[in-house]
Amino acid sequence: MTDLNAAASTSHFADVNGVKLHYLDYGTSGKRPMLCVHGGAAHAHWFDYVAPGLTPDHHVYSVDLRGHGDSAWAEPASYCWKSFSDDINALVEKLDLRDYVLVGHSMGGMVSLVHAATHPGRVGALVVIDSVMLMPMERVTRMRAFGEKPSKGYETREELIARYRLEGGEKQIAAPEVLERMATFSSRRNADGRWHHKADRGVYANFQRIDGMPLWDKIKIPALVVRGGEHSPRFTPEVMTGIHARAPQTQVAEVRASDHHVTLDNPLEFIDVMQRFLRT
Repeated sequence: MTDLNAAASTSHFADVNGVKLHYLDYGTSGKRPMLCVHGGAAHAHWFDYVAPGLTPDHHVYSVDLRGHGDSAWAEPASYCWKSFSDDINALVEKLDLRDYVLVGHSMGGMVSLVHAATHPGRVGALVVIDSVMLMPMERVTRMRAFGEKPSKGYETREELIARYRLEGGEKQIAAPEVLERMATFSSRRNADGRWHHKADRGVYANFQRIDGMPLWDKIKIPALVVRGGEHSPRFTPEVMTGIHARAPQTQVAEVRASDHHVTLDNPLEFIDVMQRFLRT
């Protein structure tokens, strides 16, 4: 799949907005900061395989959004674009990040877009990876219905890992060892003795539809849109025309041989795309 191994990182927690957030620090201290934001039902380790190509020039962090990974679930289940964005803002203040590169995948791309539009002057560059600018209402309805169902538990972690599948794409392209790693960090043993996915289904039960296109009016910084390969329908030419009308400085790149989960499917080409953008 790749000559890269998963990056080493250190694990940290920060109390923000009444929620304990977990984040990873890949290094390298003293370099320009970069904060990576995963998609729905994912976690910070989604960037393990691309961090090695970014740390030579950046101090790379990756955060678990509230209700995901090892971050706390919100009580009550307050999951909205503003709460996610406010958490990012509180975290970068605690870490004293300035002129940082904000990188978001899928739902995390929309969170990053909301954050950059809401806090002009703080983010130095924005990267949005294979995000939907306006979720079809029928999909929102399905997501909310899914969120209302109880989490399915498994007798063993091995069973959960064996049944683990990436959602949001048409094909499972990521290498087996990559999927196993993502599944491992997606699972934990709950009080019922069974293994469950870490993500709070309340994220889906409370999912809010948002139109991301108007937010691009407020994006004046260098920006990059990353499309998944031929299998991904998200950033169509029509969508890109709308984005360029509002933020003409935005670049676009496609990572070939990938589907929706670009950083897992083809980390080497994603790194190449990022390096070209960050050098401009």
